[in-house]
Amino acid sequence: MKTRLLTIAVSLLLFVMSSCSNKTPVDLIVHNAKIYTVDADFSMAQAFAVKEGKFIAVGSEDEIMGHYTATEVVDAQGNAVYPGFMDGHSHFSGYGENLVRWADLKGCQSYDEAIERLKVHDSLYPAEWLLGRGWDQNLWTPAEFPDNQRLAEEFPGRKVLLTRVDGHAVLVSKEVLDLAGITPSYKQDGGMALVQDGRCTGILLDNTADVAKALIPPMGREQRIQALLKAQENCLKIGLTSVTDAGLDIETITLIDSLQESGLLKIHVNAWINPDDETMDYFMSQGIIDKERLTVRSVKIYADGALGSRGAKLLEPYTDAPETSGLILESDEFYRHVCQKAYDNGYQVCCHAIGDGGVRHILDIYSEFLKGPNDLRWRIEHSQVVAEDDFQRYHDYSVIPSIQTTHCTSDMDWADERLGERIKNAYAYQRLLQQNGWVINGTDFPIEDISPIYTFYAAVARKHLDGTPADGFQMENALTREQALRSITIWVAKGCFLEDRKGSIEVGKDADYVILDRDIMTIEESDIPQAKPIMHQ
Repeated sequence: MKTRLLTIAVSLLLFVMSSCSNKTPVDLIVHNAKIYTVDADFSMAQAFAVKEGKFIAVGSEDEIMGHYTATEVVDAQGNAVYPGFMDGHSHFSGYGENLVRWADLKGCQSYDEAIERLKVHDSLYPAEWLLGRGWDQNLWTPAEFPDNQRLAEEFPGRKVLLTRVDGHAVLVSKEVLDLAGITPSYKQDGGMALVQDGRCTGILLDNTADVAKALIPPMGREQRIQALLKAQENCLKIGLTSVTDAGLDIETITLIDSLQESGLLKIHVNAWINPDDETMDYFMSQGIIDKERLTVRSVKIYADGALGSRGAKLLEPYTDAPETSGLILESDEFYRHVCQKAYDNGYQVCCHAIGDGGVRHILDIYSEFLKGPNDLRWRIEHSQVVAEDDFQRYHDYSVIPSIQTTHCTSDMDWADERLGERIKNAYAYQRLLQQNGWVINGTDFPIEDISPIYTFYAAVARKHLDGTPADGFQMENALTREQALRSITIWVAKGCFLEDRKGSIEVGKDADYVILDRDIMTIEESDIPQAKPIMHQ
C-alpha cells in the first residue's frame, strides 16, 4: 500500500514538474485582478504576464496562469488594475525644487497665515532668499492682492519672493524691487508692476514677475538631483509613472537625461524645451529624442497669463475689472518664429492659452502653419475660456486641447466674477473633447495637487473634495469615467506620441500599471478621492 501511494505521489510530482516545464518563464505575473486595459475597446482582463519590462500576455486567469510561470507572482486579490497614470501637463522639476527650497503657501486662508508659514520655513531652512509658493488671494477676506509693506515689517532687509498659486504673479519685498530696478514708472511688454499711491506694491505680473524670478540664485547640481529624485518618489507613490514637464532649459533636461542613463530615473519624463534660440537649436539639431525614460520633441510657449491674476487675455474686459482685458505676452513675430522652427524640425508646439483672447490669438497663429486636418498634435494648454466661434477651429486644424480638470474645481467659486456670462464657455471639457475625440489631462502641479485620483474626480464630479457644490459645476461638460480614465492614460500617451509604448495594458507596451485599493470606475462618486495605490510598476 505504501509503495503504491509513493508511486502515485512521484507520478503527481512528475506531472506537476512536466506541466511547469511546459510553461513560458516570465519575470512577473499579476492575476486575480480586475484589469482595465484601456485599449481601443476598453476591454477587461484578469491577469497579465511581464518580461523584460514589457507586457507579453494579457488575458483571463486561466490563460495566464496556465501558460506562464514567473519568479514574482502578485495576487491582486480582486482589486482594480489600471495602466500607470500619466500627467499630461506638470512642472516636475519645479515641483521638486519646491519640496527642498520653497515654503508651501498653498491653501493659506489669509495673509497672516502665509506670514506664519514663512516664519516657520525660515527657521528651518535659513537662506539668503526667503521663497514661498502657492498663495491665492481669492481665499482671503477681502480677496485682494497683498502688499509688500507687511514683508518689510516681518522680514526687514530680506530678499523675499512669493509666487502666486498660478505661477503668473509674485509678491516681492522692496529689496527685490530695487535689485530688479523696478520702479513705479517701470514698463514692460507682457508684464506689469502694480502701483498704488505712487509706490510699487510688490505685486508683479507675468513677464515682469519673470524679471524678479531670474534674480534667484540657481540650486547646485547635487541639490537639483535631490529635488528631482524627491519629486519622482512622490509621483510614484501616488501612481504616476509618466509626467510631462512643461518648459525646461538645456541644463535641466541634460541633468534629467543623466539620471535616465544612470538608471536612477524610474519615471518617464516628456520634457518640453524652452523657446529661446539656443535651447531650440541645441535640441532640434538632434531631432526627436525618444529614450526609455526621456522624450524631447516639444516646445512650450505662452500666449497669455492666468485668470486668477487677471493676466489671461480676454476678448472683452474683465467683468470685475473693466479697465483691463489681460495680456498677450509675446509678439506675433516671436510666435511665428518658434512655430516655424518647430514645424521645420518635426517638433510639437504646446501653447499656454487661458483666456478666450489668448486662445483665439494662438489659433490664428497655428492656422498659418497647420492649414487643415493633420497629425502634428499641436496643443493648446489649459484652454480655459473659449469663444463660441473658436471651438470648431480645434477640429478644423486638429489642435488638441490639454486640460487640467482640477483647475476647474479650484476656480469655480470665483471664475464667474471674472467672466460674467462668458462662464458658460469656460472649463468646457466635454465640448472640447468632442472636437477631435480626445483630450489630454493633467494637473499643472505644483499649482494643483499631484494626485491623478483628484484629477479623475474633478473630471467626473466637478466638485470640491468635500462634495460641494452638491450638483456639481456646469455638469454638461463633465467627462464620463471612461473618458476621464483615458484622459490620464492613453490620451496623455497619444499627446506625446507614445501611444505605441504607453497608456494601456496591451502586449508589447511598457509594463506600467497601478493597483488601487478600490475601483474608481464603479464606486460611489464621493468615495473616489479616498482611492489609494497599493502597488505600482
